Amino acid sequence: MQHVTEKKPGAFFIDGPGGTGKTYLYKALLAAVRSRKLIAIATATSGAAANNMPGGRTAHSRFKIPLKLEGTPMCTVSKQSGIAELLRRATLIIWDEASMSKRQAVEALDRTLQDVTDSLHPFGGKIVVFGGDFRQVLPVVRRGTKAQIVDATLPMSPLWTYIKKIKLTRNMRASSDPWFAQFLLNVGDGTEPSIGNGFIRIPHEMIIPYTTEEESVNELIETVFPSLNENGHRTDYIASRAILSTKNEYVDRLNQHMIESYPGEELIYHSIDTAEDDARGNYPSEFLNSLTPNGLPPHILKLKKGCPIILLRNLDPANGLCNGTRLVCRNFQRNVIDAEIATGGHAGKRIFIPRIPLSPPDDDLFPFRFKRKQFPVRLCFAMTINKAQGQTIPNVGVYLPEPVFSHGQLYVALSRGVSRQNTKLLIKSGANVDPEDGACTKNVVYREVLRRN
Repeated sequence: MQHVTEKKPGAFFIDGPGGTGKTYLYKALLAAVRSRKLIAIATATSGAAANNMPGGRTAHSRFKIPLKLEGTPMCTVSKQSGIAELLRRATLIIWDEASMSKRQAVEALDRTLQDVTDSLHPFGGKIVVFGGDFRQVLPVVRRGTKAQIVDATLPMSPLWTYIKKIKLTRNMRASSDPWFAQFLLNVGDGTEPSIGNGFIRIPHEMIIPYTTEEESVNELIETVFPSLNENGHRTDYIASRAILSTKNEYVDRLNQHMIESYPGEELIYHSIDTAEDDARGNYPSEFLNSLTPNGLPPHILKLKKGCPIILLRNLDPANGLCNGTRLVCRNFQRNVIDAEIATGGHAGKRIFIPRIPLSPPDDDLFPFRFKRKQFPVRLCFAMTINKAQGQTIPNVGVYLPEPVFSHGQLYVALSRGVSRQNTKLLIKSGANVDPEDGACTKNVVYREVLRRN
């Protein structure tokens, strides 16, 4: 705020574990700056985090950051555009969950701000506040090695030396359970005592005992979603609980299991799939229907009134419809879904979701251009751990049929909840190092990133 008052440039990184009040601090900064009739831009890497801030948008949407970050990329913002004028007039720029973003995206913003402001100062002389937690999931590098993932993080950027670090330490989310707060910190830092090759012991009171697959999964569901038939219609009930897992295949299996037992009449939407450059008809519709690429809805979408869904595209970021927004279905029509936003600053708002054409984000995923016309949503009784980052879920279950495989996944899964009583894990037999050690699971931490930070 001193930099705002004195109109001095500066860049800051707000670093703190989940629950330390980063979002509260961003809201306070936004309110303080806007109360002076100055412009403050609020962005985040994920849609869920963007929804938590007033006027929040995803960074890619706001700054027009290219999807392919190769060489020395620039944001697709011309100096004569309205976005360029907004950036020139802005006093403060906030970018939450910057730890999830590739450093090349931040460097692209830096070059773009220098260009539109005609300034050689870092970030064009603007006051920029980044935030995040490097204990959490790092940028996704497709088929990337550990070294490539580490290299893509913000601390590996030359800009990192210019950015001042501010650390938050007090975990307010888990303050009612100090032991749990310390346990989360140990998991995130990789200092929790390990058993065997990177395995750690999970407290007994957080474990759902594994007997058989069906019995254990049913117990996990009943623990996280108690009395689902009686309470499933309540938005607050649905929004305050979820089951997390590592891979889409486990999440899809849980969602299908739960929608079948969810009360109400089932409605099924089928997608229309095409291979755009398939003049000879080499790819029949039956084959295309069987594909479910990352980021796309399934060919067969089964929904019921009151069931939770998650948005897969940025439809209207200004009104809370971002990738990752959680909603509750209220009604159905042939080509639109009537839904209620369940989380974030726009919670309670009723909106219509259209059926739109979608393509996989990775152009080289298939040897043809795949297009699916479907509602851009998935069921979200369960969701992937990566998708849950940036969200607070008071009652959370973690389904681990196999150990986590990437930095920060276990920490993110455990830190979504508010206490050990409301955080339950189902760890499949075989993940244990030794039955006498109790329930154990792997914790993956890339210490190189934490040391650099």
